Amino acid sequence: MPKMNPEGLYANRGIRLDLIQVYGFDYDFTLAHYSANLQSLIYDLAKEHMVNEFRYPEACMSFKYDPYFPIRGLYYDRQNGCLLKLDFFGSIEPEGCFYGRRQLSEKEIEEIYGTRHIGRDQARKLVSLMDFFCFSEACLIADIVQYFIDAKLEFDACYLYEDVNRAIHHVHRSGLVHRGILSDPHRYLVKNGQLLCFLRMLKKKGKKLFLLTNSPYYFVDGGMQFMLEDSLGNKDSWRELFDVVIANANKPEFYTSERSFRCYDTEKDTLAFTKVDRFLENKIYYHGSLKSFLQITKWKGPEVIYFGDHLFSDLRGPSKAGWRTAAIIHELENEIRIQNEDSYRFEQAKFHILQELLGRLHATVSSSKRSDAFKLLMDELNEERQKARCMMKRMFNRSFGATFLTDKGQESAFAYHIHQYADVYTSKPENFLFCSPERWLYAPFDVKIMPHHVKVPSSLFKS
Repeated sequence: MPKMNPEGLYANRGIRLDLIQVYGFDYDFTLAHYSANLQSLIYDLAKEHMVNEFRYPEACMSFKYDPYFPIRGLYYDRQNGCLLKLDFFGSIEPEGCFYGRRQLSEKEIEEIYGTRHIGRDQARKLVSLMDFFCFSEACLIADIVQYFIDAKLEFDACYLYEDVNRAIHHVHRSGLVHRGILSDPHRYLVKNGQLLCFLRMLKKKGKKLFLLTNSPYYFVDGGMQFMLEDSLGNKDSWRELFDVVIANANKPEFYTSERSFRCYDTEKDTLAFTKVDRFLENKIYYHGSLKSFLQITKWKGPEVIYFGDHLFSDLRGPSKAGWRTAAIIHELENEIRIQNEDSYRFEQAKFHILQELLGRLHATVSSSKRSDAFKLLMDELNEERQKARCMMKRMFNRSFGATFLTDKGQESAFAYHIHQYADVYTSKPENFLFCSPERWLYAPFDVKIMPHHVKVPSSLFKS
């Protein structure tokens, strides 16, 4: 079986890069690469806010972020207090339901939900945890639920989520996390010379570039200076790479509102009162809307591609507006490397062979003729299949398994949303550096699951 490229570009829909004239970028987790330490910072700041401002028990201060517990793409049930991993069709993973930090059995799942499939009414009570900040949010939710369970305290799962969500949003909107990152950039930010090469390559090819972020300008400026300082001469010259820089954009409302742009004075930290009807060189702009942006730039939808990490805030609006979209999924690299390992491929082949064998046995022997020996064989095969499934899951994440796949090899709900809103996905923008700007990206004709997944060849199943 061929090995997949961890830094490859994977297309859900065909894109002719020679027709793309404008490249737009989000900042956080797209242009900016963060270390694993950031999730602990967000977790600790949110936890402290809940104790100090919302009067949660002082014992919560002892909580520690667990990087091995959450994955991206989980759902929280505001009615029942469970963290769920769903598959492509909206069914709960048999081993992907946690109440606090305890994994629920299939029987317990059925007692709560009636069936593993989430119905329309139940889905209304779910909230998705899809962006990169969701790791700390999911872990804090689970830890606080577990604390209330252990302390035998009654709680409303919806109120608890609202408090955690408010605390997470507070540490961002108040600037706490921004100041924390800039106070120790070596701890939280990753320097990235390849990013500069990629952006310069686009400029050399005559492409237009813009930056569209929800973060404030001072935070973006500090981060870009740090990440590119080893490659840039003039510290402010990163701004010269972009034709337009928009901060505090308030996505996703940016895509549907009619809010006006304001010119931002970087020295006085004030907004101008003059009308913005064109974007001037080396100026910074705040707020605005997609409608005004297109009116000012005259850039047509299909000639624009926008890079972002948040499927809903970054990519859903642009995809509906006719822009091409590129999802940046940092954990993609690690998941592909695991899939490329011989140990994973052995368990993958073993699982699919056992699955095929069990299906054939069920089809060839009628229920009335199944002897004790047959039932024993079926039990043994089922047990081996389960072992293979558990081995594959633990290679990714001990609690929820892979981000893109369920334990049975089906696409996850997170993968479904990537299909919906991303024309192409990769682990970081600079992976496009190894791809000609004139290249055509196309979705493989034989794809049944995501393009980066290795398919087990059917020859393994031939008798």
